Amino acid sequence: MEFPKHHGGENIGSGWKNTKGFTLQVLTGRWFMFFSSLMIMSVSGASYMFSLYSREIKSVLGYDQSTLNLLSFFKDLGSSVGIISGLINEVTPPWVVITLGGVLNFLGYFMTWLAVTRKNAKPQVWKMCLYIFIGSNSHCSINTGVIVTSVKNFPGTRGIVIGLLYGYLGLSAVIITQIYYAFHENDSKSLILLMAWLPTAVTFVFLLAIRYHKGVEKPNDSKAFYNFLYITLVFVGFLMVVIIVQKSFNFTKREYYITTSLMFLLLILPLAVVMVEEQKIWKRKQEHLNGENENHPNPLNITAEMSNLEKGAQAPQKQVSCWKNIFRPPTLGDDYTIVQANFSLDMVILFLASICGLGGTLTVVNNLSQIGKSLGYPADNITTFVSLIAIWSYMGQIAQGVVSEIIIAKFKVPRPFMLTLIFAFSCVGYLLIAFNVPKGVYAASVIIGFCFGANWPLLSSIISELFGLKFYSTLSNAASMASPIGSYLFSVRVAGHLYDKEATRQLVALGLKNKPGEELNCNGSECYKMSFIIISGFSLFGALLSLILVLRTRKFYRSDIYKKFREEARTAEDEIGAT
Repeated sequence: MEFPKHHGGENIGSGWKNTKGFTLQVLTGRWFMFFSSLMIMSVSGASYMFSLYSREIKSVLGYDQSTLNLLSFFKDLGSSVGIISGLINEVTPPWVVITLGGVLNFLGYFMTWLAVTRKNAKPQVWKMCLYIFIGSNSHCSINTGVIVTSVKNFPGTRGIVIGLLYGYLGLSAVIITQIYYAFHENDSKSLILLMAWLPTAVTFVFLLAIRYHKGVEKPNDSKAFYNFLYITLVFVGFLMVVIIVQKSFNFTKREYYITTSLMFLLLILPLAVVMVEEQKIWKRKQEHLNGENENHPNPLNITAEMSNLEKGAQAPQKQVSCWKNIFRPPTLGDDYTIVQANFSLDMVILFLASICGLGGTLTVVNNLSQIGKSLGYPADNITTFVSLIAIWSYMGQIAQGVVSEIIIAKFKVPRPFMLTLIFAFSCVGYLLIAFNVPKGVYAASVIIGFCFGANWPLLSSIISELFGLKFYSTLSNAASMASPIGSYLFSVRVAGHLYDKEATRQLVALGLKNKPGEELNCNGSECYKMSFIIISGFSLFGALLSLILVLRTRKFYRSDIYKKFREEARTAEDEIGAT
């Protein structure tokens, strides 16, 4: 009896070849690109954690609240001045700007750690401002490379794409905090060191996966993103339960190890969606290749025709000076130049509304530690407030991504209307703090977290829809300058100034005087009362401004704003099929 000698070897070789080919497809595919984007964003929100280590900076370096708020302003300035990152990303592959972000992240936070641990001489205030600026500015480079690449790879589902990415960015504060508790307990100085090396390491691990893909979108892409969404909702639910349990019981280090391990498993669970989607693509490829083998196509003709298609797609167009058509922009939805967009009335309205709306939420995020302390909350509650803001920031980012897509698709409501609602809703959180409602900071953390999270992806989506994707990376970073302006006006000039004024009054009433280099603290509801009443008024003004933008864009949003991308995808598929 004879056995076939070659079939087993052929099957093994074919199986290995298929496994290798499928693995390569997964690692170079756009779905793994999106998963890699989620992983990078999940540790890139160190600037949102300022409240966790700001008290350490204030006590070690002997700053008053105005100086601390000045640092927070430079933190916000750094995380918003991304115009250079945007311009770099316009002319280089994404890995260039992401690498720059990883290097800046380590440099900025490592120098901050050296200052707080007194391993270097006490730095001057301007040096600390520079360190904080560099560390937070790294997020501009990373976010630009990740978000712009993802939006251009999935333009027809940009709302939920931006929502998911910003959602993981918001959750990064909770993720890093859980890792910090597992390995460093309550040493906030070690938290700064963790913020220095962890985001940089993760960025370099997934760096090469972030790239543009020439493939076209498929009709079922939105289903895959909803699968990502369901998994992340489970992840958020787990984090909420963990925070509540940790608040109710004293966790040992072993228990922190267990919860952190479970967190890592849920964090990488979206990889299952990647495998499912890539398996579908692999199956279609195999069917297509089998059909090609039967028809015996001529590969030389394919190459020649594909070359002709690429040449046709890249046919040079007549260039017009950007200065000659500044005030003659294209219709909304088409590609504006950088100058046209920044000089348009729609961008001016959006920018001014963002200053009023973002400035207040950033004031809460930056001053959360001092707010809790002045209103008499225990010190360990600060991490709970930060975690609540992070989780509800995620909920806001997801809600705007899903809800705003629904109201645009079904009800043709302009996306800026969501911005109006968010700015008005945030006033509830401000007033809870202003009037020191019992347990009000917990509710305020939820409300402000939700509004803070929804703001950024809303702005990004609106800019991409109104002004096109051609210069999206630069335009989104230019608009983000509203953040540091709002932070400076409301956090430094209003909240910081009034806090120090009230703290000085309290010292004088006790017959004391603040010594230079000593921490200046304020106690009681008066510390922030007037500040947040003022901020509430400006937030309502921002809501009115965004309502003007709603009226100006209602005709545009009544049209099919994604029709162009579907037609381009259909045309590309037809050309490839014909070839």
